[in-house]
Amino acid sequence: MNYTAPLLSEKTIERARNLNTTLISDALGCTGSMHYTVKPVAPSMKVVGTALTVDLRAGDNLFLHQGIYCGSEGYVLVADGKGHTENAYLGELMAGAAKAMGLEGIVIDGFVRDKEMLGEIGLPIFAKGFIPNGPFKDGPGAINIPISCAGVTVHPGDLIIGDEDGVVVVPRDKVEEVLDKAENKFEYEEKRLQTIANYEEKRKQGSANGIDIAPPWLEEKIKEFGF
Repeated sequence: MNYTAPLLSEKTIERARNLNTTLISDALGCTGSMHYTVKPVAPSMKVVGTALTVDLRAGDNLFLHQGIYCGSEGYVLVADGKGHTENAYLGELMAGAAKAMGLEGIVIDGFVRDKEMLGEIGLPIFAKGFIPNGPFKDGPGAINIPISCAGVTVHPGDLIIGDEDGVVVVPRDKVEEVLDKAENKFEYEEKRLQTIANYEEKRKQGSANGIDIAPPWLEEKIKEFGF
């Protein structure tokens, strides 16, 4: 039985890899982010891929095991661990298995363990924290259904992007629109950064008088408040 939604195209994934979570969230109208406590287990981890969803009973990882073995290259396993903080959902062995299966990464609304080894394995894993206690393995659970993970609804096949700032979910039917907006925002920010850098250089040289680097939208917005 096939538990996975179709993969997003490689072109789509490559476009997303060239962006970051802040640009994606801005393109979603400053939404789409999981709870701020969901962070990478080691520095510099980034993940981009198609959601493979898993629903878990709090403190139980039976279906997380099954989800790993349903996975393959291109998928990010996203698990609703109910925010449980008394047991870790995975550690070194499961992370190693997930990497062997080719998964792009794992995002879980809960805790994990074996922090040092997870960093060495290198599979991008995003979780809320660490605890030594292991999980139960009794179920129930479900795979490839809509879930809520750390405050965000995730459907099988959605775009997942995670980096040092956190994890953002893009609904599959909005991916192209959101990527277009994020790429436009990226171009805008690149120009703004160059404008700011140029101004700083001129200020240091004493030749910045009369130059206004405030963004064009600011004057109209701020005048509503009498400035």
